[in-house]
Amino acid sequence: MIEPLIKDLLKELGEDPYREGLDKTPERVAKSLGYLTSGYGKTVAEVLNGAIFTEPYDEMVVVKDIEVYSLCEHHLLPFFGKAHIAYLPAGRIVGLSKLARLVDMFARRLQVQERLTTQIAEALQETLQPAGVGVIIEAFHFCMMMRGVEKQNSQAITSCMLGAFRDCRETREEFLHLIRPHQG
Repeated sequence: MIEPLIKDLLKELGEDPYREGLDKTPERVAKSLGYLTSGYGKTVAEVLNGAIFTEPYDEMVVVKDIEVYSLCEHHLLPFFGKAHIAYLPAGRIVGLSKLARLVDMFARRLQVQERLTTQIAEALQETLQPAGVGVIIEAFHFCMMMRGVEKQNSQAITSCMLGAFRDCRETREEFLHLIRPHQG
């Protein structure tokens, strides 16, 4: 159980885990960590839930600005930002909301941003077998903001390009153009 560990942690930090403000903290932390790491209990198949459809559409599908919240596995501190996902269907499409659910599934595990980006792309490539997949994540890391170098405005950007997104410059550039903020 997590609660006794949190009580011990509070003691090690010099706190009294029985004082009024902290007496329920071990229970709250356990519940919070259960939610923040709930992605371990899910599979890609469960998350996509059969929402894969035969469709002759073969142009780029992009869902951008998907909110990402995860915990850095190095310090157990949050990182957050946005994911942008694109794929080129090859006879099969997936329900758009499932892309956000896929991001959440992998983000709700202890992570590094690089792995998170790759896991999303590879899951889509394996499941849909499209002509290509592109995933970009832009995130701010509390481990860089609150401790260590304490840089408040540093943003990490990671990408994983598979298939046509890796092999074809025009495809990659179209994706990058489509996710750019548009003026006016």
